[in-house]
Amino acid sequence: MAKETVIQGAISRDGAPVTGYVRLLDAGGEFTAEVPTSSDGAFRFFAAPGTWTVRALVPGGTADATVEATLGEVAEVALAV
Repeated sequence: MAKETVIQGAISRDGAPVTGYVRLLDAGGEFTAEVPTSSDGAFRFFAAPGTWTVRALVPGGTADATVEATLGEVAEVALAV
């Protein structure tokens, strides 16, 4: 893991997992990647170190979170929609 930068987390609504898609936006707000969530709302990106915006796109809502990704660490993000 020391050579990777990981951003991961889950999407929920009222404490229950929500499935959909999650986008990764760079510090300038530009689209970088998109992944579907697993059935339990989980997602994971491998990214460069830096500041990122994670955006949940699910039926009935969206949510954003800003995260600081550091080389060799896992940045955990919990998004509630």
